[in-house]
Amino acid sequence: MIKTETAILVLGLAGQALFSMRFIIQWVYSEKRRQSVIPTAFWYFSLGGSLLLLIYALLRRDLVFTLGQSTGFLIYGRNLYFIHKQRKQNAMA
Repeated sequence: MIKTETAILVLGLAGQALFSMRFIIQWVYSEKRRQSVIPTAFWYFSLGGSLLLLIYALLRRDLVFTLGQSTGFLIYGRNLYFIHKQRKQNAMA
């Protein structure tokens, strides 16, 4: 059986892995296009990583980390909202 402390550590590491993947994805997209590009996947990895890290911070009862991740989570979600809203408007035009 997995100990709670180990499960929390795995959760935190998974969140950090997702959060780190966003930079790799952004780098690959930008290299392919030879210009700075932020793909939609960047925001999904940001949201997923932030969510897992927010849960991790809450379980650790770390106020500073919790505030930082909750703010980021809202920003990433808002960016995805704007992206989907724009796509919907473009499809209707």
